[in-house]
Amino acid sequence: MRPGAIFVALRFVIHMRAFYTDHFVLPLPPGHRFPMRKYSDLRARVLADVPGLSMQEAPRADDDALLLAHTFEYVEAVSAGRLDPARQREIGFPWSPEMVERSRRSAGATMAACDAALADGIAVNLAGGTHHAYADKGGGFCVFNDAAIAARWVQRQSGRTPADFPVAIVDLDVHQGNGTASILRDDATVFTLSLHGEKNYPFRKEASDLDIGLHDGCGDQDYLQALTGALDILAGRFKPRMIIYLAGADPHEGDRLGRLKLTLQGLARRDQEVFDFAYQRRIPVAVTMAGGYGNNIDDTVAVHAQTIALAARHAQRWAARDEGAGASTSLPLSA
Repeated sequence: MRPGAIFVALRFVIHMRAFYTDHFVLPLPPGHRFPMRKYSDLRARVLADVPGLSMQEAPRADDDALLLAHTFEYVEAVSAGRLDPARQREIGFPWSPEMVERSRRSAGATMAACDAALADGIAVNLAGGTHHAYADKGGGFCVFNDAAIAARWVQRQSGRTPADFPVAIVDLDVHQGNGTASILRDDATVFTLSLHGEKNYPFRKEASDLDIGLHDGCGDQDYLQALTGALDILAGRFKPRMIIYLAGADPHEGDRLGRLKLTLQGLARRDQEVFDFAYQRRIPVAVTMAGGYGNNIDDTVAVHAQTIALAARHAQRWAARDEGAGASTSLPLSA
């Protein structure tokens, strides 16, 4: 057991599905600031610490899925390596076949998590949250917008019209989901909520259905108060049948790009508030990891692992509502 472990009691172990892409590694130049290693570290961490996870390789999103949120010209240019050099620089990764494959798999993982959540109440993508990708361009380490793709895909999979299967995207990455807001601006069947650093990237923000900008240095109390208010507004304006939750680690006080001051405990309360909101309304949740750029990569992994452990507890609670209580166990959330 690691020092400082926080324990989450589980009533019985079920197999929450978690979709991974970490074995699709981008060939990045030395010194590149994207923390690619965090994904493999995260999978190893939760396999060791979170009982009952069902780890599954992420499926590959095909062109039909990508075209739910992106233009044909953009999908073709990315896939063939024909993006304008300036557009490629906006993404922040050099082009490679591995970049294309990993980006398709990351979108596929969120689609699969939505599908699994419909059956199980919750599922997680151990990557995803690529919310800076627009319909016709990428940006900020985001190639394809997995949340926008998955929202429209799950609507079609539901067997209902989009109006009869509304989806909420709750984006708690520290950076505004500008690409998501742009893609879904005129889509009344998907509600976009973004709680982010007001002065942080992107410096030109798009209009989400609900944007809450936070001041630099915002800590636990102010953040959680803003989140409660945002979820109250969401509940009053929209009745989602599915939530896609971007659980960014970058509001953490140790994040080098975040500019906020949330503690690990504050981020646990953040995640729990989202899960409670969904549980009380019986709304399935697909969770993605989104951003995290800690000065110490272990801090970022700890935040993401905590989110997954809390999601596992939520899965127990969801199942218990239908199946009754079982044996008790304990789950360590390492600080």
